[in-house]
Amino acid sequence: MANTSFPINGSGGPLLPSSAHVPAAAPPPIPLSAQVGIGILTLAFILGFPGNLFVVWSVWCRVKKRSVTCLLVVNLAAADAFVLLSAPLFIRYLSGLPLRGWEFGSAVCKLVHYLSSVNMYVSIYLICLMSADRCLAVSRPFVSQRMRTKRSLMIILLVVWLMAFILSLPMPFYRNVVQPYISKNIPLRLCNPHWASGGHRVFQYLFETVMSFLLPFTIITVCYSIVICRLRSAMFQRKGRGNRLILLIIGTFALFWLPYHVTNIIEVVGLLHGSATLVGAAKTARPNVTAFAYFSSAINPVLYVFAGSSHIRQAGLSFMGRLFEATNSESRNASIASRGTRTTSRSGSVVDEGSALRTLSTKLSKPFRAKHTETGHGIADGQGAGADMAGSELMTLASIDNQRY
Repeated sequence: MANTSFPINGSGGPLLPSSAHVPAAAPPPIPLSAQVGIGILTLAFILGFPGNLFVVWSVWCRVKKRSVTCLLVVNLAAADAFVLLSAPLFIRYLSGLPLRGWEFGSAVCKLVHYLSSVNMYVSIYLICLMSADRCLAVSRPFVSQRMRTKRSLMIILLVVWLMAFILSLPMPFYRNVVQPYISKNIPLRLCNPHWASGGHRVFQYLFETVMSFLLPFTIITVCYSIVICRLRSAMFQRKGRGNRLILLIIGTFALFWLPYHVTNIIEVVGLLHGSATLVGAAKTARPNVTAFAYFSSAINPVLYVFAGSSHIRQAGLSFMGRLFEATNSESRNASIASRGTRTTSRSGSVVDEGSALRTLSTKLSKPFRAKHTETGHGIADGQGAGADMAGSELMTLASIDNQRY
């Protein structure tokens, strides 16, 4: 065995290798974009997860008469709370950059992004249903009443959830764990998009933007245009809190998801025109706009708190239940007012039908026996009958509309 000797220092002990005197290199700092993403995701989880659970509890335990809007809101809150459970995984992932990367395997990488996509589609199409429900209530109140059954609503909700799961199917195929190398022997695992070709990349981003933004927001715009026109021409002129609340939900969803879809469009344009500048700008912006869109799952409970702040002093923790009950009442009044306008407009036809029957009975020499037979008062009596019919019909509809799930 070769004789091994160490240099001697002044105290007579062996000198340690020079590497022992050099302190270990500090880990590289977390990139700024990752720090911003961590901040957004942390705030979203702290606000959104307990907030959405509180919404679900308020609707199921504090609202006695649950309307269509209530059931749509509770589904929206449940979807948001569910997707926020993935926030700790993303926070861990971002905090490990640029050395540790994704630690949870390819299956979890695909699953959490698939569930995030499901939440995106469920949220926007539930908001579409809220808009369509308002539209039917004021434009086709009788059709709306026939459709507002528990069975019909459960079928519609099931269709929305199934459609969201189907529309999200491309996501796991375009997401995988990739391993770029920091140096020759140090791989870095990243949960990143992965496409077989540029065509697949264009398809994914165009499909997301059309199906989860352009199409649903076109439906929402049409529905609320009809609602606004109808309420302006109806007897019910007061702006209800329920309409304001739904418009707030729509506006905030658009605000948080618009940057994400604009980034999609920029990247698609860059790919189609071969512009490395546009593609690079989209790739740089994508982490932050994705985290910003993720925050939309946490914002709705905050909106409900502000909208129901007037009930907090009287109702305490039940304030959100009071808010949704007030929303139900305003929705019912709008629907009844719309029916009243329709019934009033139809009351003139009662007079026309009555006069036509009298003319026919005269020709047949068989006088038509009505409740009011005086010739001089025929028109006035016809109008009174029409008004009585309108009033009784409104009372009946109001009693039916009080039925809730």
